[in-house]
Amino acid sequence: MDSALAVHRLHFAFTVTYHYLFPQLTMGLALLIVILKTIALKGQQKRYDEAAQFWAKIFAINFAVGVVTGIPMEFQFGTNWAQFAKSAGGVIGQTLAMEGVFSFFLESSLLGLFVYGAKRLSPTQHWLSAFGVFVGSWLSGFFIIATDAWMQHPVGYKIGAGGEILLDSFWGLILNSWTFWQYLHNMIGAVVTASIVMAAVGAYYLLSREFEEHGRIFVRTGVIAGTVAILAMLFPTGDGQGKMVARHQPVTLAAMEGQFETSSGAPIAVIGQPDTDKLQLDNPLLVPKALSFLTYHRWEAAVPGLKDFPRDQWPDNIPLLYYSYHIMVGIGTLLVALMLFSTWSLWRGHLFENRKLLWAIMLALPFPYIATTGGWMTAELGRQPWLIYGVMRTSDGISSRVSASNGLFTLIGFMGMYLALGILFLFLINREIHHGPPREPASARRGAQ
Repeated sequence: MDSALAVHRLHFAFTVTYHYLFPQLTMGLALLIVILKTIALKGQQKRYDEAAQFWAKIFAINFAVGVVTGIPMEFQFGTNWAQFAKSAGGVIGQTLAMEGVFSFFLESSLLGLFVYGAKRLSPTQHWLSAFGVFVGSWLSGFFIIATDAWMQHPVGYKIGAGGEILLDSFWGLILNSWTFWQYLHNMIGAVVTASIVMAAVGAYYLLSREFEEHGRIFVRTGVIAGTVAILAMLFPTGDGQGKMVARHQPVTLAAMEGQFETSSGAPIAVIGQPDTDKLQLDNPLLVPKALSFLTYHRWEAAVPGLKDFPRDQWPDNIPLLYYSYHIMVGIGTLLVALMLFSTWSLWRGHLFENRKLLWAIMLALPFPYIATTGGWMTAELGRQPWLIYGVMRTSDGISSRVSASNGLFTLIGFMGMYLALGILFLFLINREIHHGPPREPASARRGAQ
């Protein structure tokens, strides 16, 4: 691979992977905060309102860091990927502009009202501000996903006289079938992340005997929402996304599964090591016929193998793609088991006293981040060697005048700045968790009684 191309790819991979650590929590928290505010509004339960205010502060910190780390990515379209921006700007510019004008400003404006307006707005108005933040954050996610989905499955375009890619159908772009499943899968994944983070913080409070009333609310809300969301990740959203890959990117599916030979009744490899030199999967642990059934709902359906496709159409890092996919699936399976067992324990009335299970919930906090990172790596590595699938190869989209050394210099600079930003983020989050949810003074509570 050309050294400049490798640096440009690594540069964008670093910035987008780091950035997505933050918006996945804000998008998931946006829904959970609305749930907490709804319970507080309907049931007049003060503790749920306090819980919503606590998570609004966590949301605001994540939102701020997400904005700071997200802006450079759009500049990189011009600095590192100028040919892509020049050719496809007329298409992707539509969704990226709508994300900024419609959703970002809605989310940021109403976030200020929600965080600072608790004592100035009526309960209903404050709930509406929380709901507006939710709408804005999920709209933002939609327009970004629509952009990526078009790169995965380009529709609604035509090639101009100068070779540029022109938008031919706005609604074709927005209603792309790939967008539907990818958006649902991504946003529900964000809810899983937020739910486990909320439950983990609640478990920490219960284990440390601090803020125990709020800790119970966090654990209960996180476990119930997390169980519903993670099951929806499996079906229908994971199933639907998998069918999109099988239909439109069959070579990607073969690489994800380490499937070198076309097979009727194809198995799923639980573990194994893809060997692209010998064109085989080493030391596989197979589930017979499972891949055929899950992909095509027929036990004997034929699943194409990598050998059926020209070598220059293969994803260019099959081992990394294979392991990213299997890490995502493996962690997802463990989280399903944890959420189901936690829900059962909650239903039985044992969860809040089960210290071993609370420890498991608390220590699970980083794993949804690892799983979602693996999921995004699967999607983007699977699209290679195409920048726009079937239309523009990745090697044709870079900024040809930006050398590898220039790209490496800025990458090192970004790494240093993001390290400092990450330390500041962890400090602020730790301070908010240490301070805990807002509470009424003891005298006020006695007066109310």
